Amino acid sequence: MPASPEILVEIHRGTVVESVHAGHAVICDGTGQIVQAWGDPGAVVLPRSSSKMIQALPLITSGAASAFGLDRRRLALACASHQGAPLHVAEVETWLGDLGLEDAALRCGPQPSRDKALKKQMLCGDEPPRQVHNNCSGKHTGFLTLAKHLGAGPEYLELDHPVQRACLAAFEEVTGEASPGHGIDGCSAPNFATTMSGMARAMAWFATAAARSDAQSRAAAQLVDAMYTHPDMVAGEGRACTLLMRAATEPVALKTGAEGYFVAILPQRGLGVAVKAADGATRAAECITAAILVKLGVMEAAHPDVARFRNPAVTNWRGLVTGEIRPAAALS
Repeated sequence: MPASPEILVEIHRGTVVESVHAGHAVICDGTGQIVQAWGDPGAVVLPRSSSKMIQALPLITSGAASAFGLDRRRLALACASHQGAPLHVAEVETWLGDLGLEDAALRCGPQPSRDKALKKQMLCGDEPPRQVHNNCSGKHTGFLTLAKHLGAGPEYLELDHPVQRACLAAFEEVTGEASPGHGIDGCSAPNFATTMSGMARAMAWFATAAARSDAQSRAAAQLVDAMYTHPDMVAGEGRACTLLMRAATEPVALKTGAEGYFVAILPQRGLGVAVKAADGATRAAECITAAILVKLGVMEAAHPDVARFRNPAVTNWRGLVTGEIRPAAALS
């Protein structure tokens, strides 16, 4: 019988536990075996944007990345849920230009920039958001690069398009499971389902990729290297992925996903981590992830950029500290 989600995060106000978040978390090693788990490792999930590294694999294995001279910054951007900050927008626009394409070629939809200064500037200038501002525009430009390399049509999000067929094949290979279905992501791309253990197994596969010589593994190692070399491209200033990668005491690749999903790739330990907050809360997924990484010894709990996600203070409108978010005892 499937296990229930386990309480992994507590919100304290004074001496009272006011709220809790339950969820699932799995750590796998390079053999695909579960090292430790909380909740239900067999829970079927949509990993959302946490699967972008998998979706980027065909970009390299097809030869498209090499043919178009993609550097590590663009490979990191292909895996990103970025802020839509000027550095992200400029890179996407230049990349599209190199492909001979414009904003209209994207299929992710326009999204206001999450960068406060740029968003204010655009609002004051009555400038509407474009698709390049979408947090998934790097992934989509990667899709367009692959489509152009394959000589495929412009509707690269269709399930039967060569791009999405390649993504599904890569997804099922690295998770070690046949996907039971898919949903449509916020950026309109198909998002394939798997189990919690399947996603943790995939991240452990990425973590151990550098030790293997097959084309798929070499591609994975490139993507992991790109992510922790350019954490600013993966998310942006103030975001958990970027700050936690910078705070780590060893190379770690991290990627968030919508609805409380998070993954971690630990190359020096050969481990992969998958986290899902059952209620979809971002604050819970970030707390669980930071707690697990501290538990594994790759981050210091006292580091301010770790503490802000693992043990953030709860404040009121006067700025008074009224409580804190903290990992439940199960994660200690």
